[in-house]
Amino acid sequence: MRVYRISGMMKLYRLGEWRKFTLEIPALRPEHAVERVYSELGSRHKLKRSHIKILKVEEISEEEVTKPYVKELLSLDRIVVY
Repeated sequence: MRVYRISGMMKLYRLGEWRKFTLEIPALRPEHAVERVYSELGSRHKLKRSHIKILKVEEISEEEVTKPYVKELLSLDRIVVY
């Protein structure tokens, strides 16, 4: 599994301004990571896709990961899904 760092801007309704964001997403392909960003920001902040601008998608190594839950996922030997 690869980890992607996705940076961009999101427009918040209450403030009416664009804010920067950076997320680290584990995914198999960059397209999957971008789709997850749209899903997470849309559900967390009630944003439409048109209010989210992806500026940069980069693959990062395991040493560059800063989020604890992503580090924990990378340390697992296998994931069992029922």
